[in-house]
Amino acid sequence: MNLLAKKAMVLMVTATLVGCGQSADKVATVGDKIISKSEFSAFLAYKRVDENNQALVSAQLDSYLDREALAMAIEQANVLSPQKVAVELNEFKKEMLISRYFETFVKTQVTDSAIRNYYTSHASNYESKKVNVAHILIRTHANIDETERNAKYTRAHEVYSKLKAGADFKQLVSDYSEDTISAKKAGVIGWLTQGAIDPVFSDKVFNSLKKGEVSEPFQTSFGFHIVKLLEGPVVVKKPLEKVMGDIRHQLRKEAKAAELKRLVSAITIKKVDL
Repeated sequence: MNLLAKKAMVLMVTATLVGCGQSADKVATVGDKIISKSEFSAFLAYKRVDENNQALVSAQLDSYLDREALAMAIEQANVLSPQKVAVELNEFKKEMLISRYFETFVKTQVTDSAIRNYYTSHASNYESKKVNVAHILIRTHANIDETERNAKYTRAHEVYSKLKAGADFKQLVSDYSEDTISAKKAGVIGWLTQGAIDPVFSDKVFNSLKKGEVSEPFQTSFGFHIVKLLEGPVVVKKPLEKVMGDIRHQLRKEAKAAELKRLVSAITIKKVDL
């Protein structure tokens, strides 16, 4: 297509698209293929081009027609297998349909209101118990022998006896604890979440102690602990703002799975043995 022809066509298309009173059924022909007004308008909408922007419409028309002509010329060259091209186009069509459909579907199904309702009705999912604890640790290791383990056990009970006799917990932390990190903070480990720590340790601090109480020595994989419950247990609830993204993802996944099942079941599939 020569330059004068393109310019003439652009003027016709632009006038047609901006509603200048013309009612042509087509905006161009490429070979023997008619390019309709609705087809090109749909293309502009896909590209998010403002149809009132004549310069941009002109540029898009040139590109659109050139690509149509190029594709037609390649088809006529018979270099590519029409069957393979058709299969690939069909696969792309299916992929695009499925992707666009579910993108639109989940947006309409999973609204902010639906997320808030889920958060309210599943409140316990976003609650956890926490305690603030300090401890004295007499450390053990995986390969410890029985003699050394007994010595550690004895030392832990000596520390506990001193506590029961009125010794200061912080001083005993300084003198005996082998947890070098918490020992610098008077034995304070900090706030721990139920279920996120060693089960033996968790049972002691969440079920066996009251605020201010100190446990008898007990063993975990880290060694022998003497634990003081500083605060708690308290119930902490994650705010909606912190979990909204997770809920949205979950609800979208569930909505997509349900809709996928419904759509597939709506169409009869019959297989023939190969």
